[in-house]
Amino acid sequence: MRKISLSLLGSFFTLVTALLCACTPVTHKAASHSSVGAKAYLFAYFTGNGKDGLHYAASIDGFKWTKLNDGHSYLTPEVGNSKLVRDPCIVRGADGTYHMVWTSGWNENNLGYASSTDLVHWSTQQEVPVMSHEPNSRNVWAPEIVYNDKTEAYVIFWSSTVSGKFLSTEGSSEDKYNHRLYYTTTKDFVKFSPTALFYDPGFSVIDATFLKFNNALHLLVKDETLHPAKKYLLHADAQTYLGAFDTLSKPISPTGVWVEGPTAIQIGDAAIIYYDAYTSSHYGALRSKDLVHWEDVTNELSLPDEGTPLRMRHGTVIEVPLETLIRLGYAPPAAAK
Repeated sequence: MRKISLSLLGSFFTLVTALLCACTPVTHKAASHSSVGAKAYLFAYFTGNGKDGLHYAASIDGFKWTKLNDGHSYLTPEVGNSKLVRDPCIVRGADGTYHMVWTSGWNENNLGYASSTDLVHWSTQQEVPVMSHEPNSRNVWAPEIVYNDKTEAYVIFWSSTVSGKFLSTEGSSEDKYNHRLYYTTTKDFVKFSPTALFYDPGFSVIDATFLKFNNALHLLVKDETLHPAKKYLLHADAQTYLGAFDTLSKPISPTGVWVEGPTAIQIGDAAIIYYDAYTSSHYGALRSKDLVHWEDVTNELSLPDEGTPLRMRHGTVIEVPLETLIRLGYAPPAAAK
């Protein structure tokens, strides 16, 4: 009888351990000594329509990406009428806290916000009604957040269509959208400055993001004009995160490819722009060492779940310590450990 009881007890503890492991999808690993101080890259993105929330991929070179947490979401959307996480954008503040904003619905006047110290456990989500003052506002799309160390404030900017404004380009995008960029600033995510116009390039514009290259700022935007079809990326020198912005470049994304959701970073001596080639359901990438001559390096990308319904969609890339990714479960190549 004693042997039978011990066997049953052992089976019970085995079952409990298995259940606990199954209920804890987020993996935490100790960073090795050699990884301390090393740099790596985190890609925050969404899949499908954004209903299941926030996803991550990790890389040490910016080209070979590995999904984290077996593809499970790190944050389930709770705010907005539609309760989506689309177009997630993360920035690390001066105190090490990560701040994220996202599109919480297709036709809403708000965006989503949350913060985290470890990229796993997120604060209570906030619905920030940045366009509630505009009764004719149709949407708040692709919000981005940057930290302005000169003012010690965060700048949040996004695209919105306000019916009845910018009549010279009215109806130039699908469904009579006619976007311009707007912004607000905050130091504490409790008080926000009044929403104001951020950038009007003279056409329907979406998906703005910043590239810091060789310590100089550059603004990337997408021309959303449908008639005639443009749908390409351009960039302009930026004096600060609030402008002024110089003359836009010629289109830099591949001719005839409709793109959206650019995110950009400097890796080594090159600027890398990732973009969502949404009409052909894949990610692409551009590389440049002077921001004038751009090389299509899409064939060098290796991304999780490409060509499937779970493929990566409009996200942002940030540099993070390699040990942070290892604690999230990333297993870097042996040479990088």
